[in-house]
Amino acid sequence: MSKRDFYEVLGVARDASERDIKKAYKRLAMKFHPDRNPGDTQAEESFKEVKEAYEILTDSEKRAAYDQFGHAGVDPNRGGGGFGGGGGDFGDIFGDVFGDIFGGGRRGGGRSGPSRGNDLRYNMELSLEEAVKGITKEIRIPVLTSCDSCHGSGAKKGSSAQTCGTCHGQGQVQMRQGFFAVNQTCPTCHGKGKVIKDPCNKCHGQGRVEKTKTLSVKIPAGVDTGDRIRLSGEGEAGEMGAPAGDLYVQVHVKDHPIFQRDGNNLYCEVPIGFSTAAVGGDIEVPTLDGRVNLKVSAETQTGRMFRLRGKGVKSVRSHAVGDLICKVIIETPVNLTERQKELLREFDQTMEGSSKKHSPKAEGFFDGVKKFFDDLTS
Repeated sequence: MSKRDFYEVLGVARDASERDIKKAYKRLAMKFHPDRNPGDTQAEESFKEVKEAYEILTDSEKRAAYDQFGHAGVDPNRGGGGFGGGGGDFGDIFGDVFGDIFGGGRRGGGRSGPSRGNDLRYNMELSLEEAVKGITKEIRIPVLTSCDSCHGSGAKKGSSAQTCGTCHGQGQVQMRQGFFAVNQTCPTCHGKGKVIKDPCNKCHGQGRVEKTKTLSVKIPAGVDTGDRIRLSGEGEAGEMGAPAGDLYVQVHVKDHPIFQRDGNNLYCEVPIGFSTAAVGGDIEVPTLDGRVNLKVSAETQTGRMFRLRGKGVKSVRSHAVGDLICKVIIETPVNLTERQKELLREFDQTMEGSSKKHSPKAEGFFDGVKKFFDDLTS
């Protein structure tokens, strides 16, 4: 059964701070703690899940590995021992501590045999429109693939790999230094457990050849910067027929000239004339689906936000759709004719003596300035 995303388990964003993660953990730990839910096996499992997510995401190294490779990066049963609990026996401890002293340690967390292929990462840049609506893209990646001549075995056609005579197929040999007995990688088969007497001419016994592979990647609607798409088995081929790794497509959404994205909401600035702001009116604003009309109410001030519901981004993880938030910026007219300037002066004269009525913010500001200087001189 596949594990849930750790960020989803804690209900935090991928860029959440350690403080936010701890806060979410405390809340969920109290909710699912076995002492508060006696006999509830589901709550007990949820508590374990929350605890595991917290331990990974509050450790900088483990979190970095998880962000890059997902659960594969923190799985203790994968290559290099991984992260996490689970113990191991007395020999495991001494193999990890003293392995380098005696010429290498235990390989792959103590497991012998051919290694699984490496996971790969591909950085994909998308426009905002592509990320919001979804798209299918073709990518080309250089990758080690299984040799089609020997089918990944590394041995010439008609022959096969033989069990290693040094380690007898274990991939490890035991080396004694005084009272220490330390397992290390077999120097003959390099941990594979088998040796190839008659190697394949095409791959020279490696079982893999480098090839440029073309893949079609379906990007779901609503992805954002930092999201990853996992293509199972599309990484490097494993050694001697071992399973292939995975390919992770890392998404980066390019800046847009009009819109800014925050979660599922879009933001944009809309310039309007001061006459429209004063008396109100209808203006056209852009959306990702085309232009729509926005009704500007009278006496609108610069910086006011107007919300267009459902004109944002549909979440990649749910059916929720965000909004478009339009911030109006009142634009001062330029390149005026003499007649236009004259009309503005006439208009300004009609405002004299009633500034408090027509410009309450300006009147309040200057009253504050006056009081400030009066206090300095008193």
